[in-house]
Amino acid sequence: MNIRAGAATDIGLVREGNEDTYLVEGPLFVIADGMGGHRGGEVASRLAVETIAELFRRGEGALAEQVQEANRAVFERSSLDRAVAGMGTTLTAALVEGGRARLAHVGDSRAYLFRRGEMRMLTEDHTLVHRMVQQGEITEAEAERHPQRSVVTRAVGMEPSIPVDEIIIDLEPGDRLLICSDGLTGMVDDGTIGRILAGQPDPQRAAEALVTAANEGGGVDNTTVIVVAVEDGGPSATPNAEPRHDTMVAPDAAAPTGALAEDRPRGARPQRAGVHLPRRRWVRIGVVVGAVAVVLLLGLTGLRRYLDSQWYVGVADGHVAIFEGIPAEVAGFELHNVVVETTISAAEAEQLAVYRTHLTDGITAQSRADADQIVDQIRADVTAARKQARGTKQAQQ
Repeated sequence: MNIRAGAATDIGLVREGNEDTYLVEGPLFVIADGMGGHRGGEVASRLAVETIAELFRRGEGALAEQVQEANRAVFERSSLDRAVAGMGTTLTAALVEGGRARLAHVGDSRAYLFRRGEMRMLTEDHTLVHRMVQQGEITEAEAERHPQRSVVTRAVGMEPSIPVDEIIIDLEPGDRLLICSDGLTGMVDDGTIGRILAGQPDPQRAAEALVTAANEGGGVDNTTVIVVAVEDGGPSATPNAEPRHDTMVAPDAAAPTGALAEDRPRGARPQRAGVHLPRRRWVRIGVVVGAVAVVLLLGLTGLRRYLDSQWYVGVADGHVAIFEGIPAEVAGFELHNVVVETTISAAEAEQLAVYRTHLTDGITAQSRADADQIVDQIRADVTAARKQARGTKQAQQ
């Protein structure tokens, strides 16, 4: 059985840096999507992938055990280096050999099997909204629009030890194995992904086309894609590749390198019937529309940069949480998102006078590290209050 792979990654249209890292080192394929601010996210994803790659090259441990080692490496670095405290990463890895794919998965990056024109999701999102769907609190349709859909409940590096989902599937010639960060699935629906895979037989061009589709859909996040094509034939033709952050990489030697390939044919667009304006008027309209578009883009970019630099501690789903952004909304759009939902009960914290009103309104932090310190102080205060309550109760008895 012959395996060919293509991979592509892009920063997107909103983010200032790429926190995704991927590895194409046949038969091993890995994608990690970092969290914890630009520096922390990049460090977490790269460290996790490099740890797995090194263990794989030395032949040490099974895939799930390698992910556990990556978790320990990220957690220890986060604990020792305050500059990246609280960082973590999603991770989806596949080992493709012997007619099978063995997957190890943590977080909300995904793996799909595309077989005979049908998409099948192989992994399960470890997110708050997925848990809410499982518990019947919201529907799948509501989950797609839920403001907390990006809140991850399990990630590499967030705890000393984590459960790792393991999946094993048999492969057939003609199968496509897709591994991707949520930058793709957040922008492109499964049906469109399937049509792109069906229409692009070359895995490298398929990966590039999927990244292009994510950017055309909004590109609000980094997008990374690996497409593994299963074919009849001899051993894998996929060469080794180091963990990468680059905007483009082409592990398939036959695939083009450099910028994303243009999928649409060049040439004049068909004119709309019944619309005839003088050339000069078209030029003036084009200039005005272009200027307005630039102003709007600069405004949105400036707002996004500002929100990405703001932090506060508040309440999410009944727990103390760290937010990126500001505790406000404009025209129904929330100007914040949950980065970490802790296990600290917000109700217990709000019983303490110092947090009674401030926590609901949001406690402003100067940085992510400052937000972590505030959470640590809340945890310590809640723990002390519990001990005091137990002591009082025992004394009364």
